[in-house]
Amino acid sequence: MTTAQAPAQGVDTVSPRARRVTLILLTVTYFFSYMDRQILAILLEDIKADLLLNDTQLGLLSGLAFALFYATLGIPVAALADRMNRVNIISIALALWSGMTAACGLAQNFVHLLLARIGVGIGEAGSSPPSHSIIADLYPAEKRALALSIYSLGVTLGAAAGQIFGGNLTYFFDWRVAFIAIGLPGVILAVIVKLFATEPMRRAEPGAVEETQTPSIRAGFRSIFGNPAAVWLVAGVTITSMIGYALTGWTPAYLIRSFGLNTLQVGNIVAPLLAIAGVASGLGSGWLANRLSEKYGLKAQPLMVAALKTIALPFLIWFYVADSAPLAVGVYFIAVLFQSCYLGPTFALIQTLAPLRMRAVWAAITLLVINLIGLGLGPTMVGVLSDYFAPEYGQESLRQALFVIACATPVAIFCYWRAAKCLEKQLAHRPAAEAGATSA
Repeated sequence: MTTAQAPAQGVDTVSPRARRVTLILLTVTYFFSYMDRQILAILLEDIKADLLLNDTQLGLLSGLAFALFYATLGIPVAALADRMNRVNIISIALALWSGMTAACGLAQNFVHLLLARIGVGIGEAGSSPPSHSIIADLYPAEKRALALSIYSLGVTLGAAAGQIFGGNLTYFFDWRVAFIAIGLPGVILAVIVKLFATEPMRRAEPGAVEETQTPSIRAGFRSIFGNPAAVWLVAGVTITSMIGYALTGWTPAYLIRSFGLNTLQVGNIVAPLLAIAGVASGLGSGWLANRLSEKYGLKAQPLMVAALKTIALPFLIWFYVADSAPLAVGVYFIAVLFQSCYLGPTFALIQTLAPLRMRAVWAAITLLVINLIGLGLGPTMVGVLSDYFAPEYGQESLRQALFVIACATPVAIFCYWRAAKCLEKQLAHRPAAEAGATSA
């Protein structure tokens, strides 16, 4: 049975202006996604005091409760995105999660807040897989790493904006006002995306055979886990994300508890510095990944990620043994500058390796694993470990918990190195396979 595809513009008919506008709108949407998701990080201490919660409950709100629905629903949404108009899916999802973010400000207890966070996760499940698929159809493989790195700036800028706006709003008002003020503008953005984003025609890579059958989700799992390079890439980005989500979700609370900073200081001083580091890392790594792949092939991209993360590791460890706020923030800035290099190159490679009509499904499968393990376990484990260490370390229990999570970084580095080795072997056989397909 052939796929009924929504009306779309071919890549050759999409003007450079429309391409730029679409990338900007998708990036802003991703920005709102992370802002709505990560605003919780700077509000944890106020919520904990107001609703009388422990760190394990806070970890569940930051991690597993959100990730379980966000990750699992991403798969059926991705299957729809490979069949239907992707811009429509993104617009509806954006309106839903923005409304649920505002609803978090109405919560009166842990259960209310838990249900609202689940609603945010359900809405955000409809954003990334179709966005990845659209970008893959707007940009050829040799330009895709930079395009997805620009898109991935939504992570850094959104997380920073959540802390900046959240820190100021909760300092001058309260945490409830912060949720409502951050959530409602996303509903307006949903209308703008619907009106001005372009739905491009789906296109195959040069030399690839286009599938006429709509693939099943099972086929998507089978194909991605049958590709060794993709498996190692997914493993590397999952472990990296587990560490990243844990640190991003708890670093404001760590700075407040261990160094006596307040939400205004974290929001107006620390968050902008980390945003600068994250943007420089994201754009720089995307540009460098494109240049390295042109000169040395695609295997250079995961090797680049492994090398930059190796440089970041000692500074990340230093962050959790520092004894003053200026030193801690300074070394964390350097760590973020080098460690935030992985999203664009990783997702670009995933999209390049994916079969044409499995791009959204591959993105969703990757996000499923990343978010169930990375987002689901990372912040939750920090909360559990912090409560476990509390009898011995008191206020410093959160420092110990974060240090333990950060020590998993060498495993992620190894995964990216293995991905490069597998890519080298796979690409060595690709010309013969493509020649066979072409002659057939």
